[in-house]
Amino acid sequence: MEETKQQLPNAVAVLVLGICSIVINCYGLGLILGIIGLALASQGRKLYKENPTQYLGWGNLNAGYIMSIIGVCIGAIWAIIWIIAGAAILSGDMFARHHSSSFGNY
Repeated sequence: MEETKQQLPNAVAVLVLGICSIVINCYGLGLILGIIGLALASQGRKLYKENPTQYLGWGNLNAGYIMSIIGVCIGAIWAIIWIIAGAAILSGDMFARHHSSSFGNY
């Protein structure tokens, strides 16, 4: 008797989240979507490794997992850039406020 294979749970959702984590990264949502994609993918990967002959959709799950990793990395880089830019703007503003009275004397 032939065994019916099931679709891996959340395989398509992980794929969509992985794609969105890369595409929407410039708006700050990519990091969040990538982390959610990784969390959902880890559950599916665990199920597949327990019984690979029972499930379909490994390609979608794995592609989404890889894209989620890429999205998280890009999102982390963007977060670091925004933190550095914010610190530079704040330090420049504080420098200007502190030295504004000195510049008026020249």
